[in-house]
Amino acid sequence: MNTRVDVLLGAQWGDEGKGKVVDVVAPHYQVVARFQGGPNAGHTLIFEGRKHVLHTIPSGIFHPGTVNLVGNGVVIDPVIFMKEVDALRAGGTDITGRLLIGRRAHLILPTHRALDAASESEKGKEKIGSTLKGIGPTYMDKTGRNGFRVGDLELADRSERYQTLVRKHERLLSLYPQVPDWRAAEKEWLDAVERLREIPFVDSEHYLDEALRDGRSILAEGAQGTLLDIDFGTYPFVTSSNTICAGACTGLGIAPTRIGKVIGIFKAYCTRVGSGPFPTELTDEMGERIRQAGREFGSTTGRPRRCGWLDLPALRYAVMVNGITELAMMKADVLSGLDNVRVCTHYRINGQESTQLPYDLGPAAQPVYRELPGWGDLSGATIPPALERYIALIEEAVGVPVRIVSTGPDRAETILRNVTAPARA
Repeated sequence: MNTRVDVLLGAQWGDEGKGKVVDVVAPHYQVVARFQGGPNAGHTLIFEGRKHVLHTIPSGIFHPGTVNLVGNGVVIDPVIFMKEVDALRAGGTDITGRLLIGRRAHLILPTHRALDAASESEKGKEKIGSTLKGIGPTYMDKTGRNGFRVGDLELADRSERYQTLVRKHERLLSLYPQVPDWRAAEKEWLDAVERLREIPFVDSEHYLDEALRDGRSILAEGAQGTLLDIDFGTYPFVTSSNTICAGACTGLGIAPTRIGKVIGIFKAYCTRVGSGPFPTELTDEMGERIRQAGREFGSTTGRPRRCGWLDLPALRYAVMVNGITELAMMKADVLSGLDNVRVCTHYRINGQESTQLPYDLGPAAQPVYRELPGWGDLSGATIPPALERYIALIEEAVGVPVRIVSTGPDRAETILRNVTAPARA
């Protein structure tokens, strides 16, 4: 009997390529469950020459034998969700009996999006880089015990609950000088809510408990990345949920003792979207080269991503706080053709060297680099020696093996490594 839930999550600032890895490993799991975030996520999958972008629906949806569950830690915009459903059906993906929604998940209202836009606009130069999807205000209502949940749609007084929350939001919106016209989006939202009720609602904690007792294999899928975690990320430039492994427990109702493997996804370099500290950021021609070669533009917002060299102290931190047991390195092909690549091995902070991520990852944390030879074409089935040396440096620094190496965007462009990493001193 299988009694463990494996977890897959991002080990950087998001956009690491989690969707592709879920798609690659999904055939080994009978259930894929998304545990946090909302439509601010954008998981891109490419196979059979087609590009697919998912924002809320788990990335296992393209495998016929996999049930996909949206857990209670996720916040759902019914309009965006149903557009995803329509796109899947139009592309020939049968979701019947394979897509479930946890009753305890919270819904994003049109007024949440209006509050998000009004708040971000007022911040001016201090804005945090919100995707303006209403994520933050929805989580605020959740923790403030005012939220509107999926399960509320099954109750007789659902309209009253909705109106009560809208009135609260209207009072808050009256405090802002500029407020978007959210009323124009209300009818579309209400129509989408009615359609959302076509999808089976479940108590995710009971559903997953029964699945484990039946011996079914489960993968918990995260969104965003470790360094965007509300508690352990680069606050305040973070998301509004727990993106780390602990979020799988609270976002699905899984006991910590039931966590098995923890798969951390990272790029061969670093990126982040929006504001916030980024010690290894490249603002020169090399940064632009990586951006163009890696097509580093947000799948949700289209915004250009900031690019920089790999940051090993940050990756080591992600391994620590998540209990990562193995890593998947994405986009190694983007750095192909460079004579040399650089890796940040530690920081110099006020004259002192440190391999730890500091509380304040500001200008005082200066990256110290090590330079390694670059590698060439990665279209073959083996990893060239120069890239193996790059991977060996990473494994030695973090003490966790790199099991998967992605050499291109298609699901077929993936190399599986059977290795054991040396323990980190």
